[in-house]
Amino acid sequence: MVSAIDSEKFRTLIDINARLNSSYTDFRSLLKTIVESAARLVGAEAASLALFDAPTNTLRFEIALGPRGPELQGKSIPASEGIVGWVFQNKRSIIVNDALHDPRFSPTVSKEISYSTTSILAVPMKVKDKTEGVIELINKTSHGLFVDDDLEWAELFAVQAGIAFDNARQYEQTEHELAYLHHKVQEEQGWHPLIFSSKVMQDRLDLVKRVAPSDASILILGESGVGKELIAEQLHLNSRRSQKPFIRVNCAALPESLLESELFGHVKGAFTDAIRDREGRFEAADGGTIFLDEITELPLKLQAKLLRVIQQKSFERIGSNETIRVDVRIIAATNRDIEKLVQNQEFRSDLYYRLNVLPIQIPPLRERREDIPTLAEYFLTKYARETNRRGIRFSDSAMELMLSYSWPGNIRELENAVERAVLISKGTTINADDLMIGKQPASGNERFQGKELKEAIILFKSNYIRSALEQNRWNQTETARYLKIQRTYLSRLIKELNILQSKE
Repeated sequence: MVSAIDSEKFRTLIDINARLNSSYTDFRSLLKTIVESAARLVGAEAASLALFDAPTNTLRFEIALGPRGPELQGKSIPASEGIVGWVFQNKRSIIVNDALHDPRFSPTVSKEISYSTTSILAVPMKVKDKTEGVIELINKTSHGLFVDDDLEWAELFAVQAGIAFDNARQYEQTEHELAYLHHKVQEEQGWHPLIFSSKVMQDRLDLVKRVAPSDASILILGESGVGKELIAEQLHLNSRRSQKPFIRVNCAALPESLLESELFGHVKGAFTDAIRDREGRFEAADGGTIFLDEITELPLKLQAKLLRVIQQKSFERIGSNETIRVDVRIIAATNRDIEKLVQNQEFRSDLYYRLNVLPIQIPPLRERREDIPTLAEYFLTKYARETNRRGIRFSDSAMELMLSYSWPGNIRELENAVERAVLISKGTTINADDLMIGKQPASGNERFQGKELKEAIILFKSNYIRSALEQNRWNQTETARYLKIQRTYLSRLIKELNILQSKE
């Protein structure tokens, strides 16, 4: 006869299995569900899942819940240490109701996180006879003791958890592999994948699709590394010119003496090294699109010639009087304040207005932080595959650092940081230190300890405004816009808080 308690446990287990099967497409969410469910099933005050990391021979507390869960999560211990290590090594479950007097118990972690451990129930989580980790349940609720019945239910649950764990891991790996292969095909065809999750970038892409069919010139604005070239590619791919050439020119990468020839070509004998006729980039782009990156680096003389191409769709090669007509759509980009350059007469106003028919502003990475995890995971998959380090993942501390960092170099800096971390990290986990970015901020408690509320608020405002100024290169107009306050108010705060720019 089944008892009322057993019936309740069965219902709980059925509910848990349903949750596991509904969350296997999100690996991280599944791990959390496993830990939460195990604690619920046996009535534990705290619970954790320690996964084995073969390269370092350690057990890492991937998920930890309970009063001191955040302090435990992310910590690693030798695979043979403590009761968790004993369970992993022996592949056997265990109940220890007097942990402090058990010779297998290691008090190191408990002391580090300031948590008193009295009773422990731990079971191995296996996948196809291989122990992947250990589910640890700590301190029976209501000051009770774990019993054999708890152990049986935990072991039954661990079997289901292992199956769900394996399914989720394979699903995640397959998804990443398919995404990587799709993007690899794009790259081999000369295109870059546009990776994002934020609404602001979705809005930009929607705008791109609306204006792409037009032949109007487009000016893409944004800091270095935000992905202006990728937006230019999307404009071409979504246009009626998509089957025609897409020609890229970096106006800052070529010396002025070569730039005119590069753009418009030359005839034999036009200058000393002109030993044969040469087609320029505009001729190569006929029928398609030309992307002029760093357009503000174009000399004034060539700006006049470019203006004629836009207006009359014609030009002459260097050394020739023959007029060449082309049908080219022009997309330009710059990371500089082009309006200021126009005001200072460093860039032709008539050219600016012809290029600026449809401006597209790309926000920096710090203003679209939702994109950081998506981009980081994409770069992680890419470089892990290229270096044969599949299965590597970010720790919570690494992801938190990436989300809090200002990324002055934008996406390019993020990609470099991830590539570097893949190369130097040990084991299967990338930690915050492996990223080698920014300065590790002091915790809130350390920074504000011993200060009155008013003093703490002033300190916070000062640090926050200084950080915003640094992110915007001490440009008060841009900083005020970033903070969504008036520039005059920002200036007053800078004066009141005595915020001075460092002379590094």
